[in-house]
Amino acid sequence: MMARAKRLPVPPRTDTSSLVEAWGAPIDDALLSLALVHRSYANEAGGIANNERLEFLGDSVLSVVIAERLFHDYPDVAESDLSRMRAATVSQAPLASAARRIGLGDYVYLGKGESLHGGRDKDSILSDTFEALIGATYLTHGLQAARRVVLERLNFLLEDAQERGHHQDWKTLLVEYAQGKGLGEVSYEVEGEGPDHRRVFTARAFIAGIDGPVGSGRATSKKHAENAAAQNAMGALDPQ
Repeated sequence: MMARAKRLPVPPRTDTSSLVEAWGAPIDDALLSLALVHRSYANEAGGIANNERLEFLGDSVLSVVIAERLFHDYPDVAESDLSRMRAATVSQAPLASAARRIGLGDYVYLGKGESLHGGRDKDSILSDTFEALIGATYLTHGLQAARRVVLERLNFLLEDAQERGHHQDWKTLLVEYAQGKGLGEVSYEVEGEGPDHRRVFTARAFIAGIDGPVGSGRATSKKHAENAAAQNAMGALDPQ
């Protein structure tokens, strides 16, 4: 596995054979090692490579695989509903749940701060690492194998995607609302504060046809802060 950086934490489990078995596909050793390196560890280890590029790739593969599955499974469902169902499957919380099922947090290389403050069970870290593993699987075996693994690992989410997708993707709902009212484009301003292991983001949502922010939200990732801001905006603009 990975050589231990001086005085940096080592994960509870460094033998990845059980992880690979639970994942359902072997992964190139170098890619697997990289997929498990969080940026907090990489920074404290002197700026070594981290898993964010693999996460970027895995996120794209994941989106295509889930979109294709939902497209075929729900032939009579509208695009807007499919978008919400996909969001309810590939967003941070459900992916973190899938990561916990295979014990992924025990294998992630974290910096001291994240290790001391519950980083191994943090939704953002678990979901990002899960996506990095998808990216590593894609590079090792190609799309067909990556598709199989994704569908196996996320089948428990896909089984009730339609129910969970109801009003999950608030950003999509806000865009649809703004378009329906002829109010123009939706945009966000996001600011982060705090150290890496306690980073909190505050997002403000704006609609071109309305002066000032229409909603705000806070979360531990930019994506979820924006979604929270959109939910806050929808509550004010279109209360149910």
